[in-house]
Amino acid sequence: MKQISLWLLACICMLSCRPKVSNSDNLHYDLPQMQDSGVLVVLTLNSSISYFDYRGEPMGFQYELAKQFAESLGLKLEIKTGRNTRQLVQMLRQGEGDLIAYPLPITRILKDSLLYCGEEIITHQVLVQRNRKKVKPLTNVTELVGKTVHTKPDKHLSRLNNLNDELGGGILIQPVDNDSLSIEDLIAQVASGEIDYTVCDNELARLNKSYYPQLNISLAISFDQRASWAVRQSSPLLAEAANKWHHENATSPAYQASTKRYFENSKRTPQGSILSIKEGKISHYDSLFKKYAEEIGWDWRLLASLAYTESNFDTTAVSWAGAKGLMQLMPHTAKVMGVPEGKEQNPEESVKAATKYLKQISRSFSRIEDPNEKIKFVLASYNAGLGHIFDAMALAEKYGKDKYKWDGNVADYVLLKSNEEYYTDPVCRNGYFRGRETFNFVKDILSRTETYKQKIKE
Repeated sequence: MKQISLWLLACICMLSCRPKVSNSDNLHYDLPQMQDSGVLVVLTLNSSISYFDYRGEPMGFQYELAKQFAESLGLKLEIKTGRNTRQLVQMLRQGEGDLIAYPLPITRILKDSLLYCGEEIITHQVLVQRNRKKVKPLTNVTELVGKTVHTKPDKHLSRLNNLNDELGGGILIQPVDNDSLSIEDLIAQVASGEIDYTVCDNELARLNKSYYPQLNISLAISFDQRASWAVRQSSPLLAEAANKWHHENATSPAYQASTKRYFENSKRTPQGSILSIKEGKISHYDSLFKKYAEEIGWDWRLLASLAYTESNFDTTAVSWAGAKGLMQLMPHTAKVMGVPEGKEQNPEESVKAATKYLKQISRSFSRIEDPNEKIKFVLASYNAGLGHIFDAMALAEKYGKDKYKWDGNVADYVLLKSNEEYYTDPVCRNGYFRGRETFNFVKDILSRTETYKQKIKE
């Protein structure tokens, strides 16, 4: 009985650390109460712009800003996600969070129940097209007449229909009902030349241009919409703190670094040719690849191909996400794998830690008997993090595919992890993921390995 009482007491204590705000408590729950709890609960969307898991670490522009804001208040950040802005507002009103860290459209209706705060940004929809040598990009919406524009059946379709009416018709609007294709998939298709035009919000367009520099996103097709963070009307002190923080930190190094990381810095590693095929060399680090590949039973040329894809054999490389060195290990991973502080860009330390990490990942796929098949899962996890690959395996199993096979099975669901219908599925625990990069990552490494095997002796 005494043990049961102690257990109940412990449970009560845990629950009381950060109580859910009831409707009656909304009148009183503001920054002082949050400071008493030591926690700032932030509501946002799981997306490429706001918040996502990348190689096991939380990322996203809105996440980073929210983290900086929470730290300025001396509070621990807790993230909760909703499926859309409507749900975020509902969660805020119900006391499930303290602050919506997402550019919430400023409307007269919401102003009656919420306090908008923080930086006010301007959003609008843009035409996504690619720069072509012999074809001038469209610079006026009137030039859309006679052009085919692919779009998802959402607000973007509504805007295109309205624009078409304003122009007197002529835009060839092609709604894409395929549930397996997301807006970002359509943007990728524009970049590759599969389609000519699509539309999206300007922030999403800016982010994707950092992946596809050939995109042109300069043509706005809608009116400007003001947007900002929001809190309950019962939290004026929190709103005041957010306003002050944004005013004082909008030009700070940390704020500017976050902006550059997501919207300006290229997400692609410059690729060059191998050193000297005639001399039988792939890189200056072939001896390291041979030494450490043996420890995990890999062909050294496969490890070299991985390094090439990650860094182009540049030991000083630092990715947009903060991954460093020859093998582009994330800071936390490098630390856990035993890389001494300050040695992240040492080539041997990087390769040694990477092979240790690869060995650890491999243990997670012990049920995959085919070694060649297992390598695909290991490579994918190295790029995406284990969580997203486990999600893709769970989706594959749910939809009748083989969760222990990559091509045509799990790989397909890695691609679908950027689609809301799939990353919000109950079997997924890690939310949104930009799977196209991981899909291509595995394919490119294996293809290059075969080239190396043909031209470079063991």
